[in-house]
Parts: sequence; structure tokens; C-alpha cells
Amino acid sequence: MSEASPQDTEFLKQLSAKIEENLANEQFGVSELADALNMSRSNLLRKVKKATNLSVSQLISQARLTKGMELLRTGSLNVSEVAHQVGFSSTSYFIKCFRESYGYPPGEVGKRVIESEPIPVAPPSAPSNKNIGIGIVVLLLVAIGLATYHYWPPKAAVIHEKSIAVLPFKNDSNDSTNVYLINGLMESTLNNLQKIKDLRVISRTSVEKYRNNAKTIPEMASELNVTYFVEGSGQKMGDRIVLTIQLIDGATDRHLWSRQYRRETKDIFALQQEISNDIAVEIQAVITPDEKNRIQKIPTQNLEAYDLFLKGVDLLKVGGNQNLEKSIVLFDEAISKDNTFALAYACAGMACYYLDMFQIEKRYVDKLGAYADKAVLHDPSLAESLMTKGMYYLNRKEYKEALPYLERALEYNPNSVEVLGLLTDFYYMYLPNTGKYLEYALKGLKLNANSGDSIAISYFHLRLGNALIQAGFVDKALEHIDKSLTYNPENAFSRYVRAFVLYAKEGNLKHTRELLQAEFQRDTNRIDILQDVAKVSYYLKDYEAAYNYYKRFNYQRETRKLDAFEHENLVIGRVYELAGETKKAKEFYDRYKHYLERDQTAYRNIGLAVYYCQMNDSAKALEYMRLFTQEDNIQYWLILFMDKGPELTETEASPEFKKLLKEVERKFWANHEKLKGKLEEEGLL
Repeated sequence: MSEASPQDTEFLKQLSAKIEENLANEQFGVSELADALNMSRSNLLRKVKKATNLSVSQLISQARLTKGMELLRTGSLNVSEVAHQVGFSSTSYFIKCFRESYGYPPGEVGKRVIESEPIPVAPPSAPSNKNIGIGIVVLLLVAIGLATYHYWPPKAAVIHEKSIAVLPFKNDSNDSTNVYLINGLMESTLNNLQKIKDLRVISRTSVEKYRNNAKTIPEMASELNVTYFVEGSGQKMGDRIVLTIQLIDGATDRHLWSRQYRRETKDIFALQQEISNDIAVEIQAVITPDEKNRIQKIPTQNLEAYDLFLKGVDLLKVGGNQNLEKSIVLFDEAISKDNTFALAYACAGMACYYLDMFQIEKRYVDKLGAYADKAVLHDPSLAESLMTKGMYYLNRKEYKEALPYLERALEYNPNSVEVLGLLTDFYYMYLPNTGKYLEYALKGLKLNANSGDSIAISYFHLRLGNALIQAGFVDKALEHIDKSLTYNPENAFSRYVRAFVLYAKEGNLKHTRELLQAEFQRDTNRIDILQDVAKVSYYLKDYEAAYNYYKRFNYQRETRKLDAFEHENLVIGRVYELAGETKKAKEFYDRYKHYLERDQTAYRNIGLAVYYCQMNDSAKALEYMRLFTQEDNIQYWLILFMDKGPELTETEASPEFKKLLKEVERKFWANHEKLKGKLEEEGLL
């Protein structure tokens, strides 16, 4: 094993002294440590990363936990007292972090002997001093950075200790019509486990492919990167349900626990709760009181209603317009038998949302609103109720109203891929915010990156790559887009985004158009690509090509009645005006103005600025441009293209307008640097 350089050793000694001085101060973090050492934050992050291969936050956290272990072993303090001495104001949070780091709660320290834990030994040259514990720990972390596997279990391994996949349950009955009931029991088990924040629960989508798969448990464990599996099989015999549940160690295929449940159908909810609780207890997952209450909540007292609901959910999961419409009929029947059935209202609302997506004529929006209101009325703490209410506001384009419902839905179901996906897309499409988009894209990848579903993983990397490019991280974005294509070479959206990421890297618009044209030839129904080929042609001053592409785009948009790309109507109008179609151009300008009047995003003011540039109203254009300079978290695409217009108006070409554009660019890169520091601190860049 190589040794740390004398400079690193001296630096870490100073670092350890400052950490030790402030160990009990919960507020002592990266910025405070940088100030104490008279260093810039970015320089501190780089030096610590180089010396220890850890982020500063990780290093401080490890120091606190190691000191906590030392106090618990050698002192007479209780867990609460130790927690406060090492900078945790919340004892429960200290217990959680300690358990994640060591694999057992701090109350068991006296009963355990940890063979894998390194014993801090001072190097021969170190001074003899009883109070250098933290210094030794930090020096030891240098060795960890050089040879982690010898001394400390990797953080990922700790997380995997509480990762679980619920495999599709098998229907043992000769009656195939009972499949929906067995699927419902699997779904309820999965949903209950997903409500436990202490668990990482693999999504249903990722495990569904194993329904008729002959792979072994260890093979699936390797693909899904998961520690535990739940297997289930059951049948319905008259008014009785017989269900066998097994908990299996993924690495060894060893059956850790097996139990057969025999219940009457009227006890189905107690059965669902019992299964989830037994599994959580077996793998020692921490369930908070709030989580326990949500798990124990009975969705309906009417078993006929629940039976109809399960049939509806089965169709909802399959998707497609016909299945969605049939599912609503079943949910309505369930509601007719129990008009307080919040989950049925919520799922009916979800079906309405999916039926109306991308449609100009929102046929189901009123029904969606009614279902959402009833769902929230009857159970305001149900994640599905809140998600449906958020969907209602998304459908109405009332985006600010949607956000709190979606955020609370994720709080109540922290493992929900559906809610996390909605929030990620929310900050991309509805109220664009580059920092938030990147934050949720990273959460999604962390939750599902090792799900084993190559197509799902490909889309998570696509989302993250898209989020990174919008925040200005060009090379990192390209890295994740390429990973997306490695997992799924047929991911057309990744190839599409990659064309623009390469433009950000190379600045070659002709190459961008070639890549987009090739992608459009693969699928001529992709009107999103069609309008971008037109726009890039406009930027290349190939106005004839731009006009012809936009004509095809507008024909498809109108015949398919799509509510899409209204924000592009100003550029479309310019191209039509250049082609001599002034009347048609005015129609597009008017549509653009109408779109801006309803726009709630950070881009409304710049939209109005360029609109008034086109209308030759310089005063209003500059007024709205000044307002736009106050916005934060704008997308990198704007910086790339905001001064690339080939046919600038007089106002756009003016020194004052260009000065305001420079201010927008300056602010973008300042925010980029702040975000970069935060991500480096968290070890994400």
C-alpha cells in the first residue's frame, strides 16, 4: 500500500485538529471548515478528494461516527449523550447514520466485536498525545482513500444491506381469473415496503421481467444489485386465501425466512400489513410511527369494492387507451360500493391524466379534478391522492399549484418511481429549474441505477445527462448520454439529445442537423425532431429548408391535434415571414403571445422580450429583458442559442440588449459554479 505524501499528512493533521475542535457543533460543515483553514471552499474540496478519495462532508461524517463509536466503547455515556457530543442534535438521526455505517444500532456496541473495523494505530512519527483520536482517524482516511477495501466497508455495500426486490407472485390456483388478486397482493406488499424510507425498494417495472424468467436468485441479485428478495405464491379457495411468502438472501439463495398465511378474504388488509411488517422486522428496517400508520391504513371496508379496484389496477398498469378506459369503469364500480374509497378515486384520476396527455382537447380534465378532490377529501395523507391532485394541476397547466402536492406525495412514498419521475419532468418541462432538475434526476438514478432493467437504466441516464447539459456540465452530460446508449442502443431520445450535447461541445451546427436528420429518417413520426431540424436550418440561414420542414411539422401538429411546441411559434413565424407568408406569420406571432400570457415559467419575460423585438417595440422589449436578468436556474440551451439568431431585429442588435444578454450569461455561469461546488461536496461530480 502506498503512503500519503508528507504534505498530505501535514494538511490532514491540521484538518483533524479543526474537526476535533468543532465536533460537537452540528452546524460545522464544509464552509465552516474552509473558513477555519483560511481556504476557499473549492480548494478544500479538491485537496481532500485528492488526499482521501472522499468528499469533505463524508470525511466529517465519518469522523463524527468514529468518535461516537470510541465514546460508546470506552465511556459511560448513553446513546443520546454521545449523539450530542459528536454533533447530532437528533438522537434518532444519529442512530440511523450509525446503523448505516456499522450495520447495527449504537445500543449494541457493547455486545459486538467488529473484526472488520480498523484499530487506529498512531504512526511512529506521531506525537504521543491522548487527544489525537480524530487526527488519527483522518490520517487513517488517507489510507482508506488509497486502499479502501482493506479497512472500511464501501458505502454502497451498506446501502445494499436494506435493498429489497419483490418478485411477481405466482398464482397457484387452477383458476386463472384469480391472477389479478395475487398481483394485487404483490402490489400491496411492494407499496407498503416503498413507504419505508429506511429501505431501497426496487420498482415493479424492474422486477416484472422476471415473471417468467428462469434466472437464479444470485443472477437476479447481481443484475438488480439488491440484497434481499421476496417470493410469493398463493391461491384463492372459496372465501380463503392461502399465501406463502419467502425472504431470500440474494447472494447465496439461502432462504432466511418462510411463512404460510391462511386467511379469509375479509382479512386481506390485515394479511397485507402482516406480510410487510414481518419482512421489515426480519431485515431490521426502521419504520417510523408515521410510516407505520400509513402501512396500517385500510383502503376500504368493502371487499367487493376492493376486488373491483384490483381488477382496475391490473388494467391501469398495462396501459393503453382501451385498458385505461376499462379501468375507469371498474374504479367507478368500486366507488359505487364505497364512496369513501380514496385509493380508487386516485387511480381513476391517474387513468384520466394518462388519457389526456399531449391532447389539445382535454376530454378528461373535469373528471380528473373530481376524482382528485374526492381522493384528497377522503385521505389527504395518501401519496396516490396527492399525486393525482398534482396531475390535475399539471393537466390544467397550473404548475405552481401542482408542486406542493407532488412533493408531499414523495415524502409519503419516498421509493415511488412514479412520483420521482413526475417531479424530475416537472423541473424540466413545466417550471424549468436546472438545479432542481439535476437534483431529482440524481435521486432517480440513485434509486434505480442498479435496477437491472437495462431499458429503465438507459432512461435514467438520459434524464441525468439532459439535466447535466442544461446546467452547463457538457462533458458529464455526454458521459451519461453515452452510458444511456450503452444500456440501450435503441434509445432514440438519447441519440436525439446527444446531437445537441455534441453541439455544445463542438459548436458545429451542420453536424447537429445531420445527426437530427438521420434520427428523423428512423422515425418520421417524431415531430419533436422535425421541428428541431427546421430550427437548426433557420440558424444555418437555410431558410428554404427551414420553411419546408416547418410546413411538415405544422401539418402534423394540426392534424394530430397536439398541444405541443407552442413556445416555438415565434421562430416559426419568422421563417414564414422570410418566405413571404406575412399573414400566416402573424398567426404564429399571435399564438406565441397567447402562449406567453398563460406561461408561468422563468422564461416568460424573455419570451415577451423577443416578441416585442419582433413587434418593433424597443421599450417593452428592453423592459422585459431587464426583468429576465433577475431569473435564476435557466437552461444552458438559452445561453447557447440566445445570440445565434441569423435575422436579428434592430432591438436585438442594439448594445443595450446585448449587454443584458451578457448579464444573463454571467449569472448562469455563477450559478453553475455554485451548483458544481455543491455536487462536488456531495461526491456527485
